[in-house]
Amino acid sequence: MARIDDEPLAPAAAGGAGQIAEVARGEEFAAVGEVAPAEDLTAAQEDAQVEVLAITAQSLGQYLRAWWARIRSGDSGVLPVLLAMVIVAIVFEVITPQNSFLRPGNLVYIFGLSSVYMVLAMAVIFVLLLGELDLSAGAVAMLGGVITYKLVQQPTPNWPWWLAMLVALACCGFVGFLQGTLVARLRIPAFVVTLGGFLLISGVLILVLGGADGFVTASSTVANQSVLFNLVQGLIDPGISWVVMAVIVVGFGAMLWMRGSRRRREGLVAPPRSVTAIVIGLMAVIGIVVVLLCDSNRGAAITIEGVPWAIPIVLAVMGAWTLLLQGTRFGRYVYAIGGNPEAARRAGVKIASIRTWCFVLTGVTAGFGGVLLGSFFYGEYSSNTADPGQLVLYSVAAAVIGGTSLFGGRGKPIHGLLGGLLIGMIAYGVSLLSLGDLSVPLEYILPGAVLLAAVLVDVLSRRGARTGSVTRV
Repeated sequence: MARIDDEPLAPAAAGGAGQIAEVARGEEFAAVGEVAPAEDLTAAQEDAQVEVLAITAQSLGQYLRAWWARIRSGDSGVLPVLLAMVIVAIVFEVITPQNSFLRPGNLVYIFGLSSVYMVLAMAVIFVLLLGELDLSAGAVAMLGGVITYKLVQQPTPNWPWWLAMLVALACCGFVGFLQGTLVARLRIPAFVVTLGGFLLISGVLILVLGGADGFVTASSTVANQSVLFNLVQGLIDPGISWVVMAVIVVGFGAMLWMRGSRRRREGLVAPPRSVTAIVIGLMAVIGIVVVLLCDSNRGAAITIEGVPWAIPIVLAVMGAWTLLLQGTRFGRYVYAIGGNPEAARRAGVKIASIRTWCFVLTGVTAGFGGVLLGSFFYGEYSSNTADPGQLVLYSVAAAVIGGTSLFGGRGKPIHGLLGGLLIGMIAYGVSLLSLGDLSVPLEYILPGAVLLAAVLVDVLSRRGARTGSVTRV
């Protein structure tokens, strides 16, 4: 059997295990002398027709027909979360006092609040793609933030901010390595390993802070600490905002264009150039709207304007992880394992190594999310700053709501970004309603309801769709 190293995965690899899963299923039935059920063959034929439509799409009309066929076959992509965001925005704009939800100041605040959920959602996507679950992500995030802010305290230790962050991320990555090793090599269920990690790290957090009531801070007036303080609280000068926006649009646009060209040269599925041009145009329009929104004066007594640094930072994280998952061999292996681990093993993929690295990347990304969390709370970090349990629940909910599958093999970093933004919209919208004792319960109830709806969509979409075996390797 050909190795994955020798040939690219099938066109569906970005959303599943592709043809390699079909080969494994055929081998499984052959091994026991059985014939695959007729319904599986029908589903495979329907998926094949969708793939043919996507491969042969040479114009905008053909691509739209292929896109509609994918939706009908169950692959709805980011469409549900986009519709949910529109509905949430309209509902809260109508019911909030003075119709204030969509005011520029509130929207910019939502960006800052959501940045933490976005990064944490992108963190857990690595393990969700494997069909696993990391319950320690929230505690690891707080560990990364606490270590970073602890090391920049004055007069001691007073480490440089960048060195403090590197050490914190290394510690979080090491936690991910330990948990990944237990899961991948000793085959202990991820649920048990990460639950234990959550409990252990929650205790360590109190020790690092110096007690249950201990805390650390970062000041905007101290040069070394101001960098961390401004990760979320800082604003880009209005003039520079346009330059940053142009760089982001050009960078993402070039990445999309080159990726499409490369895939066409390799004979893989790629959108027509007209579709890529439309996507880049939409990115430019969204960027212009965001900059105009953020550059408007949002202060009453003083002038407050500028794009929060959190926006380009989160986009940089998404871009890096998108390149890793969709543009490298490592990413193809992750999708293959999540879609069908047995098929990936037979193709020569080092399952244990890839799984371990996914837990490491989850830990590192979660740790960075914890640094952003501290910045959001104006540099203050204590054992009461945030609930690590709530953080992990919100991060998993954001990833799944955004379009990542709990069953593995389907998901992208942009799903975490959109899902995190939706969670932030709900959380802040509830706070604007001033419901008193009902506010906290609703911050759990509404995301929970949206999460159940997202999982229902995922389950229904997989009925009749081609999926790989969920047999563990």
